[in-house]
Amino acid sequence: MTMKPRVRFAPSPTGYLHIGGARTALFNWLYARHTGGTFVLRIEDTDAARNSQEAVDVILNGLRWLGLDWDEGPITGDATGPSKGDRGPYFQSQRKENYQRRVEALMSRDLAYQHADGTIKFRMTREPILIPDLVVGDVLRPLTDREEADPDWVLVRSDGQPVFHFVNVVDDLEMGITHVIRGEDHLSNTAKHIALFRAFGVEPPKYAHIPLILNADGSKMSKRDKGASLTSYLDDGFLAEAVNNYLCLLGWSPKDNLEKMPLADVVERFDLPQILRHNAKFDYEKLTWLQGEYCREVAPDRFYELGVHAFAKAGMDTNKLDVHFVKAALDTCRGKIKTFAELPAYAGFYFTEQVEYDAEAAKKDFVPENKPRLEKLRDAFLHAPAFNAETLEATLKETAKALGVKAGVLVHPCRLAVTGKTSGPSLYHLLQVLGKERVMARIERALIEFENGLK
Repeated sequence: MTMKPRVRFAPSPTGYLHIGGARTALFNWLYARHTGGTFVLRIEDTDAARNSQEAVDVILNGLRWLGLDWDEGPITGDATGPSKGDRGPYFQSQRKENYQRRVEALMSRDLAYQHADGTIKFRMTREPILIPDLVVGDVLRPLTDREEADPDWVLVRSDGQPVFHFVNVVDDLEMGITHVIRGEDHLSNTAKHIALFRAFGVEPPKYAHIPLILNADGSKMSKRDKGASLTSYLDDGFLAEAVNNYLCLLGWSPKDNLEKMPLADVVERFDLPQILRHNAKFDYEKLTWLQGEYCREVAPDRFYELGVHAFAKAGMDTNKLDVHFVKAALDTCRGKIKTFAELPAYAGFYFTEQVEYDAEAAKKDFVPENKPRLEKLRDAFLHAPAFNAETLEATLKETAKALGVKAGVLVHPCRLAVTGKTSGPSLYHLLQVLGKERVMARIERALIEFENGLK
């Protein structure tokens, strides 16, 4: 009977979750779900000086936001409460006895030894190691010139701290990991890991080293580069399903070249042989396009919830306002924005008492000849038979015709007067949402600004 795959994501809590790390977690999760296997989350926190609970929370919150649920881990919290406890990840810092036991086993068989400098070193094989890789293909790893003189490497530092290579292998062994899916930058370590597995008398897992994610110019992505930190997507109002979809396309491709795919469809199709060999280039514009596509399809209630959150983050408290007004305002934004972080600038005029005019637009539209035109429009709106989008559009066009000008001549100063901006939601619909009282007050204030601007 073939054992179902067991994969893991094993990040170090360094303060942020790199987009490459998120993609590695996603590929592991996809493979586990595609094969009916198990996805294990393990926090590699043996370096106490660099670790913090805050850094761990960044990882956990990021994975939960993406919807990448893990299958194993100790139960935390009250296991009898309503949620029956939460499943936490494994922490290497809580597994030190395992590492000590494994070191002693190696030393008892003379496969490791105490070095003069106080470290414990592994007796590395002197033969080249073949790395069979499911993505890269077979890689023969010969000893380097330096390694030929002394290929042995440190398992435990002189301060008693086990190194990454050692604890990584011990945990993969004891957790029964069958497939190690990780970034290609780890390929150079794999020969050490294979040798250590064999020293323990077991065959290593299957390896699949996935291509790196590079900037558009081909340079390596650092945490300062745009889009490198997963947290930035939460802050900028992206949808998790859009980010997941885009991450799938970074190094993996379905055979029919589809781009927009629900995660459930990717699970059905995803397999390791489809992972591309060449490095993936990060295209922020393509991600934003995908985000816009998903944003258009968001259910009204969710759009409303995310919109309110975006306004609150910008310091605009919509809770004090009538719910119907807030929902109507947000309805005029549907299909018009790509990320929710755009909302405060796009439609903040709904939730401020006094709008700020765009300076360049004011120079262009608050000009002498437009003042009497806006006064005519104000009077027409004031006496319109109804204050809804359809009537207001007809009223503006009739007024423009009576003045002998195109509708745009009235549209631009009117929009600037009521929103402070030159673009935004449909003018007639936003006028209806704002209501007659607000619109009249804002046009009156703009007419006063005409006087200020003409001095």
